[in-house]
Amino acid sequence: MDHKKPNLIVLIGPTAVGKTSTAIKIAQAINAPILSADSRQFYKELSIGTAKPTLKEQAAAKHHFIDNKSIAEEYNASDFEKEAISFLEMHFKTNSNAILCGGSGMYIDAVCKGFDSEVPSSDDNIRQELQNEFEKNGIKSLQKKLKSLDAVYYGTVDLNNAKRLMRAIEVCLITGKPYSAIRQGKSVVRSFNIVKIGLMMERAHLYERINKRVDLMMEAGLLEEVKSVERYRENNALKTVGYRELFLYLDGKYTLSEAVEKIKVNSRRYAKRQLSWFKKDGEISWFEPNNWEQILDYLHQTNLKSR
Repeated sequence: MDHKKPNLIVLIGPTAVGKTSTAIKIAQAINAPILSADSRQFYKELSIGTAKPTLKEQAAAKHHFIDNKSIAEEYNASDFEKEAISFLEMHFKTNSNAILCGGSGMYIDAVCKGFDSEVPSSDDNIRQELQNEFEKNGIKSLQKKLKSLDAVYYGTVDLNNAKRLMRAIEVCLITGKPYSAIRQGKSVVRSFNIVKIGLMMERAHLYERINKRVDLMMEAGLLEEVKSVERYRENNALKTVGYRELFLYLDGKYTLSEAVEKIKVNSRRYAKRQLSWFKKDGEISWFEPNNWEQILDYLHQTNLKSR
């Protein structure tokens, strides 16, 4: 670690593990703002289904990149990289620490590693062929094709998101390379240190927390939130767990109880994919989320400045 550089503490972990509360405690201890790296918390219309920090939590520590976009806007990890790096460069002129908190691996990697400009643009012919295959043979045909082309990305992507599957297959076919290798990008040298903290707990406990969170979301009005954004259901941000299943309920494909159970199952699967993604990163130091004092001790051992 270069002690002359400021520090970005990256707090990582699966859904429902307790990242928000831990991030707030760290932020208060080292006087640092929190940047959300959750791919859906940017959107002001999505709060319940994204487990967005409450107003009380946002008041306890300064948060950024929450409620800063509309679901009607196109926004991706590359856009986030530009905005987050711009914020950090300005912030670090007068401050020593910041926290990046989230479970979206692509968005975290965008800030830590950068994106490769060599990712190709779309090929209309390939895209149309894949669309035709999807309409004719269903999503399982896309899943099978992606698995044969890029088993690594197959193991982390949302397998029910047809657009992401088609984009990955398209890039594989255009470049002749696995999408997972290309999307990692060429690592860039940032002007700040990166300290990665991972949160994890016993899997059965995590799954209990996920199930309870889903029940609390439904009690808080998740179904009404889903109805309020139904006109945007083709947006990628809404082709995700919690929204996708309730859209199918509104379509009459599930009963409400079936949809809720699907959310729980798919949330657990998503957590498993998140862990698979993060476990490949040897730079992450792992802790139990309730051991935040141990986390702070570890951070202070890295000689973090406290301003």
